Amino acid sequence: MQLQIVKEPGTNDTSYVTNKMIEFNLKHFPDELKGRYQAVNLLLKDSDGNIYGGLTGEICWNWLEVQYLFVDEDYRKFGYGKKLLLEAEKMAKVKKCDFIKLDTLSFQALDFYLKQGFEVFGTIHNAGSHTHYYLKKEISK
Repeated sequence: MQLQIVKEPGTNDTSYVTNKMIEFNLKHFPDELKGRYQAVNLLLKDSDGNIYGGLTGEICWNWLEVQYLFVDEDYRKFGYGKKLLLEAEKMAKVKKCDFIKLDTLSFQALDFYLKQGFEVFGTIHNAGSHTHYYLKKEISK
């Protein structure tokens, strides 16, 4: 049998890859961590339903991974980013997570995350002529 690479798979095709990876991973985690998955979607909205930012990520096994955190420029410096992170941390505590991880580029929000208690655990230099930082915050129980 000959296999080929398809560059534009459908949604069901990519779900297959994701589900198979999860299935494989579950074989290697302790039973008490299995089934611990939850999407995290927090939005900043006004009373008319307009969106001005938010945080997306997932709780997976014993951590919360922040994939995106964004606040419209006009609403930065009002503490909304901090509030979004604190709300995500509350969710992580309820789910008994041990840490939160995220990444940022040097032109984004490194100083902001450091002020929120995150620590850099890795870097990649020359990521689009910037530095890519990987951060982690231990969650106190």
